[in-house]
Amino acid sequence: MISRSPSSTQWLLTLPSLAWLGLFFVIPAILIVVTAFRSVDFHGGVGAGWTMENIVALRDPAWLPIAWRTLALSAATTFICLALALPMTFHMARVGPRLRQILLLLVVIPFLSNFLIRIFAWKSLLHPEGPLTNLLVSLRLVPEGALLLNNVGAVLLVMIYTQLPFAILPLYAAAEKFDFSLLDAARDLGAGPWRSFAKVFVPGVRRGLISAAVMVFVCSLGQYVIPQMVGGASDEMIGSKIAQRVFADRNLPQASTLAAALMLAVLVPMFVAAAWQRFGRKEAAS
Repeated sequence: MISRSPSSTQWLLTLPSLAWLGLFFVIPAILIVVTAFRSVDFHGGVGAGWTMENIVALRDPAWLPIAWRTLALSAATTFICLALALPMTFHMARVGPRLRQILLLLVVIPFLSNFLIRIFAWKSLLHPEGPLTNLLVSLRLVPEGALLLNNVGAVLLVMIYTQLPFAILPLYAAAEKFDFSLLDAARDLGAGPWRSFAKVFVPGVRRGLISAAVMVFVCSLGQYVIPQMVGGASDEMIGSKIAQRVFADRNLPQASTLAAALMLAVLVPMFVAAAWQRFGRKEAAS
């Protein structure tokens, strides 16, 4: 009987996942980067030559507002989602098992409906004649004729709605393992509720916080359906431009260039988060 070392067994168990990632992530990513250096065939394909024009075109100042808007909306979505998810997961981890299951079900329920249907629902709510607008007007919270749709506020609102579950679930997984007796010890030492929450609970769920931040930020960077459906002409994000280059302009090399730039923007925070977690483990070990 052939005995395998623990390391070889781990590699065998990991091999299917590595093959899946290589086939559906690494190879497409390489193809995107390669296509970014190809010439344009305006018949809808990729030209035969190689060029740097697509890379140089990113220096156009017209891309700067779009890139800034994408980063700002993604960062704002991440910050607000974490601010909402932290107190919610704090209470979810402390309630009884039955109520906890109900709350988890309420978090997961949006995933049971189609993404586009949920965006259409928000579009109907924010419509000038929609129920939400009429309610706010009747409560005199907004003036008559207020436009809640086709602006950056609507884009941010719907992005927060769609990304909030991705912040709650990783944070809940970390909060469920947190030792809440540490909060009682902090209060015994004189810390108030807010201080113990900020100084004890938040550092205690740091790994879940990092995972939630990366997941929400990465998913927000590539959004293009939400700006297209509830935003205005001046609310385009990089994802919107990628879709435009693919479907309307049929400029695959430039779309690949934008996708590669966006992929780089996604990988950077992931590497930063991984380095932060590694630093935290070394600090805890020392």
